[in-house]
Amino acid sequence: MTVLGATGGIGRQLIEQGLRLGYEMTAVVRRDFDVPGATVVRATLDDAAALEGAVAGRDAVLGALGHRRGGPTTVQADGARAAVAAMRATGVRRILVVDAAGRISDRGDSLLMRAVAKPIVQRVLKANFADLAEAERVLRASGLDWTLISPPRLTDGGHRPYRTVLDLSVRGGRTLSRADVAHAMLRSITDPGHVHHRVSIAY
Repeated sequence: MTVLGATGGIGRQLIEQGLRLGYEMTAVVRRDFDVPGATVVRATLDDAAALEGAVAGRDAVLGALGHRRGGPTTVQADGARAAVAAMRATGVRRILVVDAAGRISDRGDSLLMRAVAKPIVQRVLKANFADLAEAERVLRASGLDWTLISPPRLTDGGHRPYRTVLDLSVRGGRTLSRADVAHAMLRSITDPGHVHHRVSIAY
């Protein structure tokens, strides 16, 4: 598996849990970073040759890129475009990318969540959500076997039971640990029922 955003909270969990499951893990990083047990490829999103090398021969690409304060607000779309290009060049088809539950307003939400909480979050994070929407558009148009993983507010807790629904919000779901985002992504890799769907996860 190849992880984009391997130095972030979810990315580190993907590497650690993937190694425990016996996967060969490749961590794509922008700077020198020690990832015990994983193959490390230093590359930026515009380094096509390095990304193709990191993706070639892997079973899936796992996108855990995140917005950093003061950083570019196009990282998700840029990452999706770079991953899709590398995958097309190397014949890899499976890609799973972290999205955000706050971007979804649907019948899975309570009235308070749908009418008050999510509109506020969507206004505050307008630029970030626009970036996520563009990344989703890129994936849907890619022809690849994509899945969006959509957690609510992230925490640093450990693993515990969580709920999963397809293409809706998890009713009453407020939080999820980064460890469980990674857990859900790794489980979804081989689930054919999750291909071309949004997987919402929450406690």
